[in-house]
Amino acid sequence: MDRRGELMFERLASLPLEIEGYTLERLTGGERVTTLLRLQGRGEEGFGEDLLQMPGEADPIEVPADLPLAGSWTLESFLDALGGMNQWVEEPPEEWGDFAARLRNWVFESAALDLALRQAGVPLAAALGRDEPRPVTFVNSFGLGDPPALDRLRATIELYPTVGFKLDAAPTWTREVIAALAETGMVRTVDFKGHYGLEIEGDIAPVYEAVVELLPEALIEDPHEGVDGLPLERVSFDAPITRVQDIGDTRTINVKPSRIGSLRRLLEIYAWCEERGVAMYGGGMGELGPARRQIQLLAGLFHPDGPNDVAPPPFNLPDPAPGLPSSPLDVSGPPPGFRLK
Repeated sequence: MDRRGELMFERLASLPLEIEGYTLERLTGGERVTTLLRLQGRGEEGFGEDLLQMPGEADPIEVPADLPLAGSWTLESFLDALGGMNQWVEEPPEEWGDFAARLRNWVFESAALDLALRQAGVPLAAALGRDEPRPVTFVNSFGLGDPPALDRLRATIELYPTVGFKLDAAPTWTREVIAALAETGMVRTVDFKGHYGLEIEGDIAPVYEAVVELLPEALIEDPHEGVDGLPLERVSFDAPITRVQDIGDTRTINVKPSRIGSLRRLLEIYAWCEERGVAMYGGGMGELGPARRQIQLLAGLFHPDGPNDVAPPPFNLPDPAPGLPSSPLDVSGPPPGFRLK
């Protein structure tokens, strides 16, 4: 582990952790379903959220209800013990590889961190020896549909003129569509999803060319392999990033704690990027409850000014609603735990 990341982890490792049991419950939002883990001990609860829902399925992959979590631990000893536990009722699809294992492991690690800090009466910032979290710049992330339409984007701008956008690129984007996006001045990131193994139906090369030319301030996230001529300072990576070794000479990365799946590796990535000036922004995986507030807190501590894809969950509904928090998001004064007030 990078020494600075190791030092951050050492500040948390010896936290006492008393676990008496845990409960599970469903969270729903639109077509999305997640599972909330409540880890209990000494009159406190620690929250984690399982995000493993199969595409097209109404229910997530089950979290076991009988894992041997109860006992007296330190945070470090509990995280070590997790590696030897079977965290599945049924094994996830083989093609998911270790992606599913990392997401599932983060459910327990994030809940354990929250509970240990709650029992110690300490907020995460203080435990890490960092300044209070700063207001978080966030973006609204979605696709434009087929055929692409800007109605939702324009309606959101009307209600929330400071909220930028992270948009999923598609071969159906014409030069005229991209020019219309440029006119809004609000596109912060264009996600090509080039590392998800998805088949492309159509020619996406003209989309790259137009995005580079017409959206000169926008990051180009996860470009496909073999695409030449992209400005290196504008390229960012998300899907390939699970550990420090994945960063290479990339100048900007999307940090997704649930994809990384490990508190140790997460802190190492933060430290490595801060040491070397690699720009960071945060990303979500469809969180509906506490996990979304946890990544908002991490953004406030480590990369508040990036185009963080951590918008409050109602922004992900098909139609924008009035009365939501705007960007930058106030994350000041968090209570004890791995959470926001």
